[in-house]
Amino acid sequence: MQYLNITRKAAYAIVQLNRGKVNALNHDMVEEIRDTFKDFAKDDDIRGVILTGIPHIFSAGLDLIELYSYDKEKMNDFFISFGSMHLELVHFKKPLIAAITGHSPAGGTVIALAADYRIMADGEKYTIGLNEVAVNIQITNNLIEAYSFWIGRGNAHRCVLEGRLLHTDEALQVGLVNEICPLEEVLDRAEKKMQHYLLANNEILINTKAKLRRSWLDNLTNDASEDLKESNRIWWSPEVRTKMKQYINYLSNRNKHS
Repeated sequence: MQYLNITRKAAYAIVQLNRGKVNALNHDMVEEIRDTFKDFAKDDDIRGVILTGIPHIFSAGLDLIELYSYDKEKMNDFFISFGSMHLELVHFKKPLIAAITGHSPAGGTVIALAADYRIMADGEKYTIGLNEVAVNIQITNNLIEAYSFWIGRGNAHRCVLEGRLLHTDEALQVGLVNEICPLEEVLDRAEKKMQHYLLANNEILINTKAKLRRSWLDNLTNDASEDLKESNRIWWSPEVRTKMKQYINYLSNRNKHS
């Protein structure tokens, strides 16, 4: 694996996102995540998975600088891959915990939303949320359903429409994360939570997770072709391309001075 560090424990695995200093998601990284979870789904020795990041960053979301350079075919492939990754993580039958080690906007939130439990590092600079509207990316119905499942439709409507990122205490208050703690304790707490889950009978655990998610899964669109067409059309519109270029120039200049 190029962008994932995998540690296997006695009955579970820890997957660390590890692509550069902000864990920005490109097509190859998304495919690695998909392949890894497909393997875990078939591996009876792995009864649960913890997803984590690097200090101060879980994932900063999509690698917009790289994605902006994709041609239409490659961007179409990316949209398909990214949407499929989200669906596959949501449908993952085994316990999944997100150990959120810092900043986690947009694409980072997309990954974290699939988890059964989210522990986030406490800190004023750390934020989480679906801020796609703020960065000129069309959000899909499936992401709205995921957000609504955890924080309620009213909160989801307000936060998505505003493109709002939540600080850790706000995320805890609305139920987007389940607990917050110092950064150095995040992974340890995630492992303790996983060990607690795995005390249960494996079949009961899997069956119960499926029942708890039934209303969510029933509202998902497995054929997201219309969402895909809409996202592609908007991505390539002149107005959005201009705004995206301005934002990328801002990111590039900031990276040069960081």
